[in-house]
Amino acid sequence: MSDSDTTSGTAPASENPSGQQTHFGFKQVEKSQKASMVANVFDSVAAKYDVMNDLMSLGVHRLWKRYTIDCSGVRAGHKVLDIAGGTGDLTAKFSRMVGPTGSVTLADINLSMLKVGRDKLRDKGLVSNIDYVQADAESLPFPDNTFDVVTMAFGLRNVTEKQNALNSIYRVLKPGGRLLVLEFSKPASEHLSKLYDVYSFHILPRMGQVVANDEESYRYLAESIRMHPDQETLKGMFEQAGFEQCDYSNLTGGIVALHRGYKF
Repeated sequence: MSDSDTTSGTAPASENPSGQQTHFGFKQVEKSQKASMVANVFDSVAAKYDVMNDLMSLGVHRLWKRYTIDCSGVRAGHKVLDIAGGTGDLTAKFSRMVGPTGSVTLADINLSMLKVGRDKLRDKGLVSNIDYVQADAESLPFPDNTFDVVTMAFGLRNVTEKQNALNSIYRVLKPGGRLLVLEFSKPASEHLSKLYDVYSFHILPRMGQVVANDEESYRYLAESIRMHPDQETLKGMFEQAGFEQCDYSNLTGGIVALHRGYKF
């Protein structure tokens, strides 16, 4: 892969003209294959997921998640859905915030990640108000108008049909509810973008090899970030799903963005 292939700074279309393929990193694959390919990646990284998050972001992912929690408006008695909740960082905080009268559902399509998250939260003594559901974000298995708040941190870029996921989330939110999507995005400056490319495509895969003995999975994760819609494109997708008062905040120079939208 040449450097010119990794520094365009824009997200290509997710499907080819025939509509039967989508991207898996920089590769084109059949849509029917992507979910299982992503599952293989997260089966591979699940055991080292928390360690690698700290190493990859130098711990800054904790600040990004803290900001998401602060913007969530979650309070006692709320019903919260944490999609692609992984090892449960957001779920743990929300569990304490909603208290005994509320509930948090940690949903993840990947069973390996779900098990790691469940074990981690149970070790912390968080049991009574958390449910665990293996679920596809594109077709959430919940009734209409169920949740007060839905969050999705670093998961949307792995979804095959992102618009379907946003539509599904809109359906399960209560009127007045809000969606927060925390995701890697497009750096605001060209200089930062170039530095980020060097890190993503040269340092990150080697780090994955050394720490997790898995260079390819972390190369995919870097590529998946570049293929994800940029800030304005994703905002438009929120609006297409029916969300209102849509906005986003760039974090760490746009390397990450927190997107918000409301259902009225």
